[in-house]
Amino acid sequence: MGTHRRPKPPSRARIATLGIAAGAVSLLPTQSQAAPEPSVDEVRKQVAKLYEEAEAPTEEYNGIREQQQELQDEVDSAQGRLARKQQEINELREKAGPLAAEQYRTGGIDPTVQLFLSGDPDDYLEKAEVLGRTGDRQAAALRALQGKQRELTQDRADAAKRLEALKEARAKAKEKKDEVQAKLTKARKLLNSLTAEQRAKVAAAQEREDAAAGTSDATASYNGPASGRAKTALEFAYAQLGKPYEWGSTGPNSFDCSGLVGAAWRSAGVSLPRTVKQMYDAGRKVSKADLQPGDIIYWYNDSQHNGLYIGDGKAIHAPRTGKNIEIAQLDSMPFYAASRP
Repeated sequence: MGTHRRPKPPSRARIATLGIAAGAVSLLPTQSQAAPEPSVDEVRKQVAKLYEEAEAPTEEYNGIREQQQELQDEVDSAQGRLARKQQEINELREKAGPLAAEQYRTGGIDPTVQLFLSGDPDDYLEKAEVLGRTGDRQAAALRALQGKQRELTQDRADAAKRLEALKEARAKAKEKKDEVQAKLTKARKLLNSLTAEQRAKVAAAQEREDAAAGTSDATASYNGPASGRAKTALEFAYAQLGKPYEWGSTGPNSFDCSGLVGAAWRSAGVSLPRTVKQMYDAGRKVSKADLQPGDIIYWYNDSQHNGLYIGDGKAIHAPRTGKNIEIAQLDSMPFYAASRP
């Protein structure tokens, strides 16, 4: 039989070492520990940043949508032309039909030879004159038919190109729409992660910030020095105070920034392009020192955000998602440029 020995108990020094090691391990952070929740102020700043980041793709979306509508109009017009050309070709074919049928009935013999073989000189001369006129008409009809066929072929090729461009515009619009919605969805999730009490704090902080900046969306009427069309545009813009910002919207119940500017000047009989960038490119540039009420203000750059100057260093604009059309200090955002319609 083998000898059974009890295992040697660990020494006190080993026990101490193991204890120290275990204690050290217990002090290390575990991967399962949750990251600290952002503060209410951090959430508010993150949400505001996401809303601001959504503005540039919103304007790109607006431009693509306008291009898409123009292409759709061109496609509709091309399809109308195709239908008319096809009808003209059908009518020409009907006219050419009896001539082709007559040639079939005569076995394809040259009509001049048929007349010559008739044996009646008077009949030959009379019918030869008629045949000449008939041949001219047939040749003209065939030339017209061939011309219309060529036009139809070209129109079909042009229509196909426009349809392909329309398809590409739709794909780009969807891409920009998804980009905007992704940012807005992320902002909503951040806000929804807050309690009702925390959301109330966010709203109160925004109110304090607006008050400190002299911003207001309260109902008001324009009574400044503008006249003519500029006055009409500003009166329209003032009538929209308090209405919500909505990306891609041109009214009447909500607006995005360029949607408000365009609608205001349209009420005065002035047609402006749809987007911030297009308005900037089309307008007569004026310096900040020469601003007049009704001028279009561009903040940040030439394609992100705009509004209307109202005088006294203030502007009216549709700010961003989550806010209403408001009057704000001109320098509440980085001034970039101004133009006059």
